[in-house]
Parts: sequence; C-alpha cells; structure tokens
Amino acid sequence: MAIAGTPSTTMRQLPMSLASRHVAVIGAGAAGLVTARELRREGLSVVVFEQGDQVGGTWVYTPRVESDPLGLGSIRATVHSSLYRSLRTNLPRECMGFRDYPFVSRDGPDGDPRRFPGHREVLMYLKDFAREFGIAELVRLETEVVHVGLVEDSKWKVISRKSGSDEAGVDEIFDAVVVCNGHFTEPRVAEIPGISKWPGKQIHSHNYRVPEPFRDQVVVLIGSSASGLDISREIAAVAKEVHIAARTFVDGTLGKQAGYDNLWLHPMIESVRDDGTVYFLDGSFILADVILHCTGYKYHFAFLETDGYVTVDDNRVGPLYKHIFPPVLAPWLSFVGLPWKVIPFRMFELQSKWIAGVLSNRLMLPSQKEMMEDVEDFYSSLEVSGTPKRYTHSLFDYQFEYNDWLTSQCGCPADEEWRKEMFYSCVKNLFARPESYRDEWEDHHLLLQAHEDFIQYTLNRVSNRCLPQ
Repeated sequence: MAIAGTPSTTMRQLPMSLASRHVAVIGAGAAGLVTARELRREGLSVVVFEQGDQVGGTWVYTPRVESDPLGLGSIRATVHSSLYRSLRTNLPRECMGFRDYPFVSRDGPDGDPRRFPGHREVLMYLKDFAREFGIAELVRLETEVVHVGLVEDSKWKVISRKSGSDEAGVDEIFDAVVVCNGHFTEPRVAEIPGISKWPGKQIHSHNYRVPEPFRDQVVVLIGSSASGLDISREIAAVAKEVHIAARTFVDGTLGKQAGYDNLWLHPMIESVRDDGTVYFLDGSFILADVILHCTGYKYHFAFLETDGYVTVDDNRVGPLYKHIFPPVLAPWLSFVGLPWKVIPFRMFELQSKWIAGVLSNRLMLPSQKEMMEDVEDFYSSLEVSGTPKRYTHSLFDYQFEYNDWLTSQCGCPADEEWRKEMFYSCVKNLFARPESYRDEWEDHHLLLQAHEDFIQYTLNRVSNRCLPQ
C-alpha cells in the first residue's frame, strides 16, 4: 500500500546528507529530552515541540484538575499532569538516572536528599539534564503539535501552533518524527455494570491532587498499582472508609488492612445499584459516596495521521517493531516510552540511542518483511499465553531482556545486576510494606554497589558516556 503517492518501499531510502536530516521530537518530558540529546549526538538537526511552558512532561505538577473528573469528556480543558501533591518516586534514585547523568541529590535548601524523592526533585533533575546537554535551546515551549502526516518524498509535515490558540498552525517539513508525548493524559476507567444509574461521584486518579475532598466520605478505589496504594492510604487519613477493589492481590490480604481501622481490600466490583450500593465479586457490598478509578491510561495520538499504518486497538499501539518502529514507516516514524511497568528513564535512553543510530545510518534495521514477521510472532506469543491486547506494552516480566537487546544493538554495556535486583526488591517491598519501604531500605548490599558505581560515574562522567563508536 502506498501513502501520499509514495511507494512503501521508498520509506527505507535514507537521505544522503546527515547535515540536512531534520527530526521532530514531540514532547519535552524525560523521553523527549533524552531523545533530543541522542539525535544531536549523532549529528542530526532536532526540534522539540512542547505544549507546556517548561520541560519535564508528566513531572510538572499543577494543582489544576479538569472540569470532567473522569477525564473522558471530548470538550474539556485537558490538564496534562497526573501528579498528586504528595507523590514520591516508587523507584530509588539509583535506578532512575540516565547512564551518564546519575540522579544524585541536589545541593541547597531546595534539594530533596531522600532515596525516593518527591516529584519536584525529579523535575529539577530533568531541567538540570536539559541544561547540561544543551537541550533546552532545542525546545519550543508552549507549542502544540496539531498534525503530523506523511507527504511525498517520504517527508513528514508537522503543523504546530501556540498552545491554547485557535490560529492557523505553522507548517514545517521534517525527515523523521519521534513521538515522545507520554501516556498519562487520557484516562481509562473500569467498566462497571449499572454505573450509568449509580448516584455517587466518580473521579479518575488523573484528577486527584489532595485527599481533603474525600473527608468523611465512603470511597471505593479501583486498582492496586503503586499509585492506587499510595492514594488509598492517603485518603484513609481523612475518609470515613476506603475500600480497594483489586483484580489481583496477595493471598491472605483481603479484608481490613493491618494498621488501619477504615481500609479494606476486596476483589473487583461485580456491579453497582441505583441506591448507591457497590457489590464486590465475593458477595460483600457497601454503600459508597465516591468511586475513584486508579485504572491507568490510554495511548492517544490525536495529532498523528498514518493512513492506518499505526493504530491503537484496546491500548495496543501497532504494529510496532520492538515497541518502537512501525515496519512500513520505519525509520521515519518512531515511538519512545510506550512500554510500562519498567524503569523508565534508562529505557527511554536506550530506545532513543537505537533510533538515533538508525537515522544516522550507523545502525541498520531488518527488512520491512522481517520486522513485520517479528511483530506477528510477538503478538502470537501474547495470544498463546492469554495476555490481553491492553497488556501488549507491559514489559514487567522481561524489561531487562528488552533493555539488553537494545544495548546489543547500540553497542552499550548491559544494565548492572545490582540495578535489576534493586528494581525487583522495590516491587516486592511495595506490596509487602507500602507505608515504609521508601524510608526503611533493607538491601544494603545493593546500596553499596550502587554507591560505588555513583562514584565511578562522577569521576568519569565524560569518558564513560555511551557515545557512538
């Protein structure tokens, strides 16, 4: 199939001159910033489009929430941050930094020295990273991308305009586009029988900031991920009752939660009634005031037109080779940051190193046919294992194998074993002792190894960079 009169076979022809190769990066969060750095390291010309007024993406906190508390209305002033005020990282800073720019605590009164710092410390780290590598000068702030589409000669038209403006956009032509717009803006909500007649209030965690609005309320919170655990315990400090409805849970943890008089864990909701009652799958029920959906997000690319070559089907973005390249459009369209349940920043870095190496001709992709066969094999394996489409980009079980594969493509060292152990230790402690794991770290041998590596990073930050060979 052809696009805009251009045979698909020409999509793999590379321009002759690197100096003239122009790449658009959509988004200036962690993924966009490190992508811009890697592209420029390969000698490519880069423009980063960011609709916010500062870099940092999802790590920019705002107390504002949307007019539609579920975040589903098509006509609403979208708020692109999903941070709640008290949020701290659920990974230690030793796991979060980029390879040659470790996430060390900042000096001064504004620094947060904790191993699991608050969200502002992460934002400051990203801003420091942008300054350190000269990325800030590549970013067009308050610039919304309203359309990205393929034109003839395998080029991409990018139409952008001032954020919030109704003026006609500015058209520009790029050789390639890297989509780094994140996936924490379009809420997913649970499908609950009877919900259309349920009289209580519903809200998605996207619009949760502080617990005070839940004071003296009976709250049913759906979801038991890291954010759900945090929010449920925070709300329990002010609510009359909090009932967590979870699809999965550790055996023996149902019922009233240790250390709380007003916090219960239940199986998932079976249905709700028009009298305000919420029924759970085990037959228990309660009369609730609020249902809070901590149920994740949908991938959303309203600006992107690919003539059907890239679709979102039950939260599967595809077909994508290794979660990055659409085979027909490779290498001129790519995505950074789709996988979840991962150590994000380091994965962003490896994905963008691979993309940059391919766009500079230093690295080669397989043929379109080989990439598509790989994608089909991957989808078949998910189907055989009973994995729903919506979990296509969940890499929890094999993120390190994925990262190691990327490092092999880029010629970089694999992740250290201590870093992998630290990640799995965090996951274990998140559920075993959610109130204390951030401040009572027990695996001191991992900290020792991390500290030794931090010293090495600091002494050799320039010479140890994973630069193109």
